[in-house]
Amino acid sequence: MINQKQLINDVRKTLLPPPPPFVQWLERVLRLLPSQFHPVQPLPVNDVVVINADNGDYYAATDHPCFQLIPESPPPSAGWFLLEAALVRHGGNRIAKLYVDLGCGYIEDDSIFIPSNRRGSITEVVYLPQGLNNVRWSPMESNGRFTQSALIFHRITALESFFRRAWRVWSDSWRLRHLSLIERKQVSWYRPLVNLSAAYAWSADLRRANSSTTDYASCIQRNDTLTADDVIAINQHIPRLALKPVLSILMPVFNPPVDFFIAALDSVLAQHYPYWELCIADDASTDSHTHEMIAAYVAKDKRIKTVFRPVNGHISAASNSALALATGEFVVLMDQDDVLPAQALYHVAVEINRYPDVALIYSDEDKIDELGYRSEPYFKSDWNPDLFYSQNMFSHLGVYRTSLMHEVGGFRLGFEGAQDYDLALRCIERINNPKQIRHIPRILYHWRVHAESTASSSDAKPYAMIAGERAINAHFERQGVNAKAELIVYGYRVRYALPDQLPLVTLIIPTRDQVDVLRKCIESLQTKTDYPNFEVLVLDNQSSDPATLKYLAALGKDSRFKVIRYDAPFNYSAINNYAVTLAKGEIIGLVNNDIEAIHADWLHEMVSHVLRPEVGAVGARLLYFDGTIQHAGVILGIGGFISHAHKFFDGNDWGYFGRAKLTQTLSAVTAACLLVRKSVYAQVNGLDEENLTVSFNDVDFCIKLREAGYRNIYTPYATLYHHESISRGQENTPEKQARFLSEFTFMQKKWGDLLKTDPYYNPNLTLTTEDFGLGNHDVKSPHHGYPLKIN
Repeated sequence: MINQKQLINDVRKTLLPPPPPFVQWLERVLRLLPSQFHPVQPLPVNDVVVINADNGDYYAATDHPCFQLIPESPPPSAGWFLLEAALVRHGGNRIAKLYVDLGCGYIEDDSIFIPSNRRGSITEVVYLPQGLNNVRWSPMESNGRFTQSALIFHRITALESFFRRAWRVWSDSWRLRHLSLIERKQVSWYRPLVNLSAAYAWSADLRRANSSTTDYASCIQRNDTLTADDVIAINQHIPRLALKPVLSILMPVFNPPVDFFIAALDSVLAQHYPYWELCIADDASTDSHTHEMIAAYVAKDKRIKTVFRPVNGHISAASNSALALATGEFVVLMDQDDVLPAQALYHVAVEINRYPDVALIYSDEDKIDELGYRSEPYFKSDWNPDLFYSQNMFSHLGVYRTSLMHEVGGFRLGFEGAQDYDLALRCIERINNPKQIRHIPRILYHWRVHAESTASSSDAKPYAMIAGERAINAHFERQGVNAKAELIVYGYRVRYALPDQLPLVTLIIPTRDQVDVLRKCIESLQTKTDYPNFEVLVLDNQSSDPATLKYLAALGKDSRFKVIRYDAPFNYSAINNYAVTLAKGEIIGLVNNDIEAIHADWLHEMVSHVLRPEVGAVGARLLYFDGTIQHAGVILGIGGFISHAHKFFDGNDWGYFGRAKLTQTLSAVTAACLLVRKSVYAQVNGLDEENLTVSFNDVDFCIKLREAGYRNIYTPYATLYHHESISRGQENTPEKQARFLSEFTFMQKKWGDLLKTDPYYNPNLTLTTEDFGLGNHDVKSPHHGYPLKIN
């Protein structure tokens, strides 16, 4: 027989994050109302592979995994029920449903959408109708691994149902306030008082829309389709621009596919911004139709210039021939089979007006197939040097100041396939102010996908990837940087050389009791860390467990490990700040006691980055013990605050355009495993021990580093397990929750709007989940809404 009270308590402990104090009070009041527990047993019936039933671990073999819910008492009659459960989907979508059989089998129209928060917690009011025969549970609509608790059903009163549903509508109205008024007109504070059932249904629909993967066609319709009014606004704005730079489009051509070439040329002619010239360099095409088409378009528009090369010299030589025709202040690179949206050059011109000293501009891009179908949008980070060394994120649409191109000598022969990558690398060497490199977060380039294009895959032109590797290494040689790029699956890995005399690293590990957790961490440092020059300061914060005290006493016998008693209430920031004053190393490592090293070279990798003078903090890739991602960097703005990138993705998954497994600059990294130079730590006054005793101190620290001019680096090549807050526990007491809320409020007051957007993310991506999915919202940024504003 199920211990009902124990089962309910076990499930409720898994519901995260803890609600704010008022909601906890409301929950306690509602639980005083009468309710009836209805236990059910989930029986896998369709496409579910049981990994470990005791732990609730399963694998969905298809996108239709289902459990039959078997009641352990007579089936309930119709009425209102509260469903409580924990459901974590490791990379799958977030659509969970109850399917009810009313005598005609399971029909989609009779299904009930069950939303969860970003941590997978479910607390949902549902109505089970009359005539119910059976109920099935579908945890997600994709294949992949998932973990779920028991499903707890309580029959509740109509009064409790009213309060819970009304609160849901009110909280959703606030949580989804970033959506347009039209989208959430049914979810507003007064709707529950007018028609609660309709408001609750609309709230569920909004949750569904903001939980599922948004299709790209919807994004295009919402944020990337010009209306007639937009065109009028653009055309009226262009004459008012203070600067009207001529943009020289360079197009090297060799036997282009006819239809694609015509589409490319027509897309240039369709530009709303009129101050352009198209510089075509035909690289000795052997197809007579190519010459005929070029001649026809030259006759059609005098802004088209052309040169016919007598000998084929490949793309670098042809691009230089096109550059020789250019008279504009800026050069725009375009391939012979690609397409520019009609507003592309207008956006470029506005960006030049905003930043008159700009040297380089790049935009977001997508792919377009033979039928004109758009896919694979790459919504990029703002200027991100480390990501740029990992992949050519500059690429399309690439815009260069013409004088700078001439200064670096144009395109270099011998780097064909990566000639634009090599060009950008040489250009950034001449730019002292990174603010002269601008990113436009709009799709301004459609990259044609066909069998021979690099857009089809990185395998289509492997020589291009090899040339890119040579270009990066040549760049490091010119800059005097002792580093080497290596070609990997999704780009490049850069290894920075370490000095002959390896600097001392001081690893700081706060701990309290939980000897088994600490032992696993320490043993991994002893056996899975091949960096030879480190010391460990274990800060014992009032441990009382005899086994822990015995272990700590024995640990001190290892000369590399020193146990320091810290006899004060837990304050993560104060503990680490104190330990830094005792550290002998020039490099500080903040390490949680629930971290476990996996690969022996993890510390070598992190030290190689932290020694770079421009770098502030260095963070590692952290995995849950099941191999899914816990931390791949911190993104600001998701959920209105902060979130970990690619959380719950499989550890082998490359993530969004490789970003889960590529070195890159990010706004913040977690202090669960963070390295920083001791001098830099002191420069920004360490962690804030007055206002951020437990939570968010690492994010605050990283933002301070960013504001001081340093770059924070995430490296996936230092990968460790993180057993996440095992020793400290969850925020499950009123005191902890009050402290959490206080620190949350402090961060919002201190950093304000800076926490709402992240330069290393993109405004077109989702604001509700950590998966880099497409956003399901009207994008509000200086690059959206016509006419564009200059200031």
